[in-house]
Amino acid sequence: MLSSFPTLLPFLLFAFVASITPGPTNILVLSNSARFGLAAAVPIIFGACASAAILVLLVGTGAGTTLTTWPGVQAFMQWAGVAWLSYLAWQIFRAPAEAITTASSEARLGLLGAAGLQWINPKTWMMALAVVSVFAGVGEDRFVHVLYLSLVFFLISLPCLSAWALLGAGSSRWLRSPRAMQRFNRCMALLLLGSAWMSVWV
Repeated sequence: MLSSFPTLLPFLLFAFVASITPGPTNILVLSNSARFGLAAAVPIIFGACASAAILVLLVGTGAGTTLTTWPGVQAFMQWAGVAWLSYLAWQIFRAPAEAITTASSEARLGLLGAAGLQWINPKTWMMALAVVSVFAGVGEDRFVHVLYLSLVFFLISLPCLSAWALLGAGSSRWLRSPRAMQRFNRCMALLLLGSAWMSVWV
């Protein structure tokens, strides 16, 4: 297989780095896992990973060219994503200072929310464009390669986001007091807000 798909090994490294490094999705997985338990992060992980993999597949069929030919669409998606993430950050920041055992589910993201985040995030689209342009190759095997890339990205991103969920679940033992929970919420909210607005200026 590697002889017919020489870019697979470099793509594995790319997918790992893209999935494991901090970003809005990782922070939301960490926050929800710490506040609501490991099970609450599972739909977020699956929704985000599946959505990103589908985007790679769609971009491989040419759907992503709109972002490069119509800059206005990219700008709209970028600001919509920033606005939504800012709203989520505000929800987390103002969450009541309750111990983790009585935490409200008001700010849970969920499967559809995590999936939708990828669709309005132009950085995810640009990542998919980079994946297809750099790793898919050309020729009659291109579509097959795109299918492989989508599947591999899904399989790589699952354990990467799961590691963030485990980190969040492990930190929950320090969040048994209302004061500790409030500090955690506000820290996560500021990190999320920062990661959202950095996408505008970087």
